[in-house]
Amino acid sequence: MSKMKMRLLYAAVFAVLLCVEVCIALFVHDDFVRPYIGDVLVVVVVYCAARIAFPCRFWLISAAVFLFAAVVELVQLTALSSLFPEGGFIATVLGSIFDLKDLLCYAAGSVLCLLWDIFIVRKCKNDKL
Repeated sequence: MSKMKMRLLYAAVFAVLLCVEVCIALFVHDDFVRPYIGDVLVVVVVYCAARIAFPCRFWLISAAVFLFAAVVELVQLTALSSLFPEGGFIATVLGSIFDLKDLLCYAAGSVLCLLWDIFIVRKCKNDKL
């Protein structure tokens, strides 16, 4: 698969999953999908965005995205989000409550990204699709 086709694939997955994430944020107010599935998917969305720009070294990108998500989660142990308007974009991204389960969800999302690249994308490359 050419780098351009890879970028298009990741752009399509990014667009679809971003729409799913927005729908979850706006319409789902439960105790499972929003806090857990949403956290897994947000890592996949960021990963796909990164893969559009950097189509190589998927393992490094997966690690970097997980590290970014973990740092954002760890920042919640500080009062940094209180410096921004409540409900604003930055305060929403930073969040306000640290939860170890969020880190586990981010790790699960990173593993899903690695598995996707190892088993799906590499197979497409080998099949010359």
